[in-house]
Amino acid sequence: MIDIFAKNIQQLEVLFTQVGIERFRAKQVFHWLYERKVFDFHQMNNIGKQTQTKLAENFTILMNDIGIIQTLKSKDRNTYKSLLNFADNNTCETVLMCHDYGNSVCVSSQIGCAMGCSFCASGLNGFIRNLSSAEMLAQVMHFATKLQDEQKRISHVVIMGSGEPLLNLKEVLQFIKLLHDPNAFNISYRNITLSTSGIVPAIKTLQAESLPINLAISLHATTDEKRSSIMPINKTYPLTELLSATKEYANVSGRQVTYEYILINGFNDTLEDAARLIELLSAHTAVVNLIPFNDVKEHSHIQTPIKRAQSFKDYLQKHGTPATIRKEMGADINAACGQLRNKHIDTE
Repeated sequence: MIDIFAKNIQQLEVLFTQVGIERFRAKQVFHWLYERKVFDFHQMNNIGKQTQTKLAENFTILMNDIGIIQTLKSKDRNTYKSLLNFADNNTCETVLMCHDYGNSVCVSSQIGCAMGCSFCASGLNGFIRNLSSAEMLAQVMHFATKLQDEQKRISHVVIMGSGEPLLNLKEVLQFIKLLHDPNAFNISYRNITLSTSGIVPAIKTLQAESLPINLAISLHATTDEKRSSIMPINKTYPLTELLSATKEYANVSGRQVTYEYILINGFNDTLEDAARLIELLSAHTAVVNLIPFNDVKEHSHIQTPIKRAQSFKDYLQKHGTPATIRKEMGADINAACGQLRNKHIDTE
């Protein structure tokens, strides 16, 4: 049995003709999956019963094999976090954030994470495996089905959940292309953001794909010593090498790069840190996204007070570096990466 979820129309045409199903059925089935969000061949009522049976005998649809362990809703009803369970009994988190400009899904690209960043809960239980493009697409479909009942749609996708997407680039690229497919989710490339800890060779591979998506870099420190102490990947790809690659990405793609900077009390939140950040990015087309630290009980870091965070932002802007402070969403439902999954693992 072949899973057809996350196959494009051309791939479906090949698979269907191999088992004696007419080529034109591929577009019909694709429509049912992504426009109508129907995952039972026998409910696709413009397809004859004989063909429905043949489809069911030869193919499966991943959405039928995914369990929803838990969905949490924030008090302001703007953030939803779900823990999904796959056929191998592994779990991953996905988050829906409802903004005034649209509805955004935060997608995990791996189960667990191998990066070992000291401020993040994603890797506390280690790296398990990569997620397939179908499993990533299922996270979007999970919330798209919910929004369909409210006559709303997913407008933005951020690949910022658990895992390092550039270590799963082949599947991530297939996922992104399906998001953009006008017959599927029809999401503009400019509304898709990929966040990475800085895998330099993969940034160059992504650049060669010429997809005008947004690139976000988890920076979080302004010296190699500090960054290496919280992000081991910096020992392999230090700041000079990383920033050279991101500058080239921005120049070639024409897309502004976002530099994510988690503010950690007493570690990276002084005006001296801000001055070094300005110097690092002085030659870059960039914006800095300052992120309040989410408390992770296994780590000792503490969130920077909001007044100091505001002063940090004001200093950057005063000296010509665009900066924002990310609005905290879903703090009351542990919406930060890895927190819900780790809680579930701890109770098993």
